Order: sequence, then C-alpha cells, then structure tokens
Amino acid sequence: MTRNRPVPAEDWNGRPTRIVNAPPAQPRQQPDRAEDRPARLTVGVVGAGRVGPALAASLQLAGHRPVAVSAVSDASRRRAAALLPDVPVVEPARVLALADLVLLTVPDDALPGLVEGLADTGAVRPGQLLVHTSGRYGVRVLDPARRAGALPLALHPAMTFTGTSVDVQRLAGCSFGVTAPDELRLAAEALVIEMGGEPEWIAEENRPLYHAALALGANHLVTLVAQAMELLRSAGVGAPDRMLGPLLGAALDNALRSGDAALTGPVARGDAGTVAAHVAELHKHAPATVAGYLAMARATADRALAHGLLKPELAQDLLGVLAEGDDHR
Repeated sequence: MTRNRPVPAEDWNGRPTRIVNAPPAQPRQQPDRAEDRPARLTVGVVGAGRVGPALAASLQLAGHRPVAVSAVSDASRRRAAALLPDVPVVEPARVLALADLVLLTVPDDALPGLVEGLADTGAVRPGQLLVHTSGRYGVRVLDPARRAGALPLALHPAMTFTGTSVDVQRLAGCSFGVTAPDELRLAAEALVIEMGGEPEWIAEENRPLYHAALALGANHLVTLVAQAMELLRSAGVGAPDRMLGPLLGAALDNALRSGDAALTGPVARGDAGTVAAHVAELHKHAPATVAGYLAMARATADRALAHGLLKPELAQDLLGVLAEGDDHR
C-alpha cells in the first residue's frame, strides 16, 4: 500500500516519532552511533546526475536539509540549481564534511573508485550515513567507508529519472531495492518511506540479478517503443505515440496482471506466414531492427510453448521462419 507524506516513522532506537515534524537539530558534535542520530539530517549529494538532486529534494520535503552538492558538468549544475536552489556546489570531500547523510549518485562503474578515494583521503566521518543508489551493488562496495566508521546503505529507486522536478512526484509509491546491515534496516526503511517509496529488501548476492531484471524490463522497453514509433512513421502513421499509447498501456497492464497468459500476436498464435512477412519488411525498411525482432520472437515462442499458448504443430514452421530470418538478404 502506498504511504503518503508526512508519515510516522521510527527513530534509530525503534521508538515512534514523526520525522517530518521533528524540532530543528541543535548544533552539536556528530554522533558516532546510528541510535544517537537526530531526527532531521543534513543531506549532501555527490554526483548531480538525474537521481541525486531528486532524492535530496524529496528528503527536503520530509524535513531534512540539503546543504551541499557536487557537480561537474554544466548540465549537472543546472539540475542542482533547479531542484536544490541555494544549495552550494562544492567538492565531494566538502560535501562529506557538511552532511550527516551523503547520497552517492554516480554511475555504477565509478562507484568503487569514488568510495575508495573518499575513504583513503579521510573524507569519511564516523557515524555518517553513506547511501549509494546503484542497482548493481549492495553494501559491500561501501566497505572502505564502513571501515572508516560510515553507516552504509544501498537504496536503489526502481524508476527512470528525467532530471526534473517531476521525478520528485513520481517517487510516491516507487519501490526501492534496499540492502542494509541488520542494525540499519530501520534507518533504511525510514528514509525510503520519507521519500514516498516502498522498500523491497534485496540480499547482497542478488543485487546483480535484481538489476538485470529491471534493465531488461525498463531499458529495453524504451528501445522497443522507439523502434516501433520509427516503423510506424515509415508506414505513414502521423501520430505513432497516440496509436501506441493505449496499445502498450493495455499490454503492460495485462502482462503485470496475468504474466505469460497475456501473450497475444502472430508469434503466440503460430502465424508463421505473418512473421515471415514481418521479417521481410524489416530487412527491407529497417534492417537494424531485425536482430531484436528475431530474438524477442524466439523468446516469445519459447514462453508461449511452455505455457500451452502456442501449439507444438505450429511451432515448427514458426521457428523455421525465425531461423531463415537470420540469413535473409
């Protein structure tokens, strides 16, 4: 069930509190223990891509205070200025010096080196919440910072981001893939709920598989839709987005509700002649799309066969057409 802001949460001791309405934190020494942490946190962002500023803006709505962001490119500086106005742009080490909670929102491949560099230079402070948003990694990638006393969390929002304020609204009801040490599970859950999200606990060893599933569903969907729109334009359709919208919306809803039982179309029916015509036209007008069409058609045929939707006697001709499609000139 989706939770709406403001939300009751629990503090680091598990005691009921309302973080949104907590009194302002008084200046004091940084706590070394998570259980001593104040209800409101100062927030920093290392890497002002599409994700970090949106999450920090969402935490700001929940009562936390963004205090610093690091940004290199002009585009990232513009995003920071739009979503986190009046928050200073500083070097990464300075972000860590100012913030109780630091969001590391850099590309996956850059994350291990960033963490090692911050730990080696002494930028990490004991008791500091260090949160990365990579889907690929769990908390082990933060081990260098953890040895320096940081409190590691992996909070990955399962959503595509635009880099604009619309992302903050879209976080409502968004699932987060969460990996955290046992002693920080309450903290991780509270942060996700404050951003309007729903925590889904992912074991450390399952993070790559979890991320592959999301990439398969979301990233490849964008490619498929873009190709479909291009083909419709080539076929003379003036508004391919308007044509595809209801169709794809219904297909997605049916797939989420019914899984493989929602399969329709010529592959699931075993219409080998229709599939052969598709392949011939794609070779003629859009050869770059053929490999993807054939791969998805084979995967669809396999699933349709396994679930009794595609008759075995029709599958042989269909699979023959798909095999011939690779050699079509």
